[in-house]
Amino acid sequence: KASSDHFVRAWNRTYGLPVLVTNCSNNYGPFHFPEKLIPLMILNALQAKPLPVYGNGQQIRDWLFVEDHARALYTVVTQGVVGETYNIGGHNEKANLDVV
Repeated sequence: KASSDHFVRAWNRTYGLPVLVTNCSNNYGPFHFPEKLIPLMILNALQAKPLPVYGNGQQIRDWLFVEDHARALYTVVTQGVVGETYNIGGHNEKANLDVV
């Protein structure tokens, strides 16, 4: 991920390619891949299967609803400054175990 960001920024600085870079939190919402944390827990719970928690479950993730992410991307594309990087977060930090 970092190498692609550096590559894109290099093209911006060297050739004037108009770029915007975004970094985001973990998305959740409709059409989420079923093997990811939130849909996996929901599907397993509905099927009375075990809820797998890896490690001690205290890993912290920031969660961002996918439609909020889309709105943020639109804002960056329409109002962002070329060559800048934007961090898109949900301000919704949770330990994996708390999500489960």
